[in-house]
Amino acid sequence: MADGGERRAFIGSFTAAGGPGVVTAAVAGRDGALTLLSSVDDVLDPSYLALAPDGGTLYAVSETAEGAVAAYRVKGEALELTGPPVRVGGSGPTHLSVVGGHVLTANYGSGSVSAVPVRADGRLAPAPDAVLRHTGSGPHERRQRGPHAHQVQPDPSGRWVVSVDLGTDSVRVCTLTGGALTLHREIALRPGSGPRHLAFFPDGRHACVVNELTPSVTLCRWDPEAGSLQPLTETPVLAQAPAGDAYPSGVVVAPDGRFVWTATRGEDVLTVFAVTAGGERLERVTTVPCGGHWPRALAWCDGFLYVANERSGDVTWFFVDPGTGVPERAGAVGVMAASCVVFG
Repeated sequence: MADGGERRAFIGSFTAAGGPGVVTAAVAGRDGALTLLSSVDDVLDPSYLALAPDGGTLYAVSETAEGAVAAYRVKGEALELTGPPVRVGGSGPTHLSVVGGHVLTANYGSGSVSAVPVRADGRLAPAPDAVLRHTGSGPHERRQRGPHAHQVQPDPSGRWVVSVDLGTDSVRVCTLTGGALTLHREIALRPGSGPRHLAFFPDGRHACVVNELTPSVTLCRWDPEAGSLQPLTETPVLAQAPAGDAYPSGVVVAPDGRFVWTATRGEDVLTVFAVTAGGERLERVTTVPCGGHWPRALAWCDGFLYVANERSGDVTWFFVDPGTGVPERAGAVGVMAASCVVFG
């Protein structure tokens, strides 16, 4: 949160498509409305963002062929770059997280995960400690010729690092020790599904994976002691087969674990799932319009669901009915080529 306890939102965007870079916004607690405060454009294509645990530093990928990550000091209504972006040793980073004194990046283009050390003051060291390269492929002729790491994050226990690879139809579980990433286990999902992002449940025992190449969500059981993921069921995100590629993108689990929401870019919709059977079954409730075009990412904050709509150039927010989980559009703000929203 900003000084004085006011909540802030940070919005990433694609500068190559006219985006303003990284945008800082104020969040109204009553109705979830965003008010834009400032922006910085000194990093190319900061498409995904992550806050340090203390909220004082914001990290951004530079989703370019060279692949880099940057650190910003959060100073009231503005951001201040702490130094030049650091190369991650991989291309096209699409996601990052802060884990164990490192910023981890999932490098889609090169199919790898990098661990860049974070100094005590939040600045980044000049080179990654480790780059773990994925191997493998999938049956989709165009999209799965090789690995494409799309997301990396810690599990709720903090013992494991989990990376999702669209190109190999798998989720990798790793350890991060002394800056070294070591593969512990690789879990295969259905061939051709194209897993994109994973979200853990608040019970720390379940997770769901949204699949990009087939519009579906795979519900899994998570064992934090063994560091193992067990796929249980796969549920379509749409009631009927789409006319073309659907391109699901984001996935969010409700803080109380009762609902799951996904976004689907090709259909411009959000899908609501109810979680039943003790967390081991998803029932599709309904779909609603996303309020824009090409919903790239979802985020939850204080009872509201936020959607970064890349091609319509806006962020929409929805009040979520606590009984049904169904979102109701509450407002929008314009941000060209918006790609993600995170909250502090």
